[in-house]
Amino acid sequence: MTTASSTRDFAVPRRIDAWTVVALLIAVVVAAPIVVVVLSIAVPAGTIWSHLAETVLPLYIGNSLLLMAGVGIGVAVIGTGTAWLVTMTQFPGRRVLEWALLVPLAVPAYVIAYAYAALLDVGGPLQDWLRRDIGILRPDLWIPNVRSLGGAIVVLTLVLYPYVYLLCRAAFADQSTALLEASRMLGRGPARSFLTLALPMARPAIAGGIALALMETLSEFGAMQHFGVQTFVTGIVRTWQGLGEPVGAAQLAAMLMLFVLALVVIERRSRGRRRYAHGQGAYRAFTTLHLRGWHAAAAAAICAAPVLFGFVVPALALGWLIWQDPEIALATPLLPLALNSLILGAVGAAITVAVALIVAYAMRLRGGPAVAAAGRAAAMGYAIPGAVIAVGIMLPFAWIDNQVDAIMRATFGISTGLLLSGTVIAVLFGYVVRFLAVALNAVEASLTRVTPNMDGAARLLGATTWEMLRRVHVPLIRGGLVTASILVFVEVMKELPATLLMRPFNFNTLAVQTYHFAADERLAEAAPPALLVVAVGLLPVLVLARRIARARPEGNGA
Repeated sequence: MTTASSTRDFAVPRRIDAWTVVALLIAVVVAAPIVVVVLSIAVPAGTIWSHLAETVLPLYIGNSLLLMAGVGIGVAVIGTGTAWLVTMTQFPGRRVLEWALLVPLAVPAYVIAYAYAALLDVGGPLQDWLRRDIGILRPDLWIPNVRSLGGAIVVLTLVLYPYVYLLCRAAFADQSTALLEASRMLGRGPARSFLTLALPMARPAIAGGIALALMETLSEFGAMQHFGVQTFVTGIVRTWQGLGEPVGAAQLAAMLMLFVLALVVIERRSRGRRRYAHGQGAYRAFTTLHLRGWHAAAAAAICAAPVLFGFVVPALALGWLIWQDPEIALATPLLPLALNSLILGAVGAAITVAVALIVAYAMRLRGGPAVAAAGRAAAMGYAIPGAVIAVGIMLPFAWIDNQVDAIMRATFGISTGLLLSGTVIAVLFGYVVRFLAVALNAVEASLTRVTPNMDGAARLLGATTWEMLRRVHVPLIRGGLVTASILVFVEVMKELPATLLMRPFNFNTLAVQTYHFAADERLAEAAPPALLVVAVGLLPVLVLARRIARARPEGNGA
């Protein structure tokens, strides 16, 4: 006979112990930069805030709202439609496309922006081909202006639709087979069953994917800067670095946080009291619809288009830049940049995963509202743009540096310089705050798969909580720790605004150097580091593709 058990069956009685204290301290430290940004609202900003409000603030708000609307619609249509096609239908190339549709997630938005700017600008290969090789020399020849708000919406949609696709594919695959077959038996065709049954049941997944995509939209800096689209993030960087007004930048960051909070609240409230559950016991190999003729060709084209324009074309455009002038493109030594990126990625991933393991283990051992709240607080940094976190870190770090320097000058007559701000310490701390949620989700999911009976057996054998973690849990969740490390490593490699604002002087990474070259319109030189960032970004895509390959089996096509 088996008996149901929970994690608390063998947990130590709740009390304030070392694990609880450490988890609470981590939550406080990780949440501190966000609190600093919020409190900056009460700090007098002089005339800078009134200047921003009268000049660029309406533009920041308007562009941000239009971006959110355009990207939200785009990712919802592409992500949901492709997820339905690869899950519920059979057509040539579906097996490849079901994982290839994730590949654009490996391309940072700023990289695809640089690629399309090089491809579509005057003097680029497209206009050169149209005007010279084909002989279309009319001055009024219309070429879409990618350096615009519309271009930014298209680029972000191509990069971010995998968030909706990934969640929707899982939602469609988990839907009740019997319910869908009953709809077909009642005379509803595939399209009507999708619109009236499958789509409403997948609504939470769609809303969650759109929310993630919009958070990334609000935090994007490189693409917006290159396209000349002024948003809150570009305004934060400009106010901090260009105008030298950290308080004004912090207050812009606080307003941006209101947009992020509104996204979370709207997504939660949009569900209301609706429930999206379906019958249990109906999970079996589901019957997919075989498409033939032009239907199959249309489905393949629809699913291939996002991969083509979100990955293949940008990669070819970057390769074309290198091929056109390899001496200039490859003139910059990439090894120092790659080493800086690899070191930051490896150290940042190690620290972040270690912190996530401590928090997740404390949540397993000491369930309760305090530790649960600590876990939620530690994970909220991922919803906050990197530029906001950078501002929240640099303000207190700069204050500490100034105070220490003043004390050392008065006492010993020496200057300590920058001890925290503008150092690798600040950068790594920013990565922990920004990406702790990524590691925490992976580690916590792995720990939940370890039966509580293992905890009980270890305690009966006299193991302490530390010994139990080191000798029992870590070996069992090694795969989850590796996955968390890979995900954080890749996120660190791609991160631009936080690294740009907090990095030490003359310390560049692949992402930062790519941005600098692109900002100077040296796109040929930006192509090699950009391609390296994309290559590293393929790691988590391969991990996700492997998981998709293990999805529940399908039945014979209908």
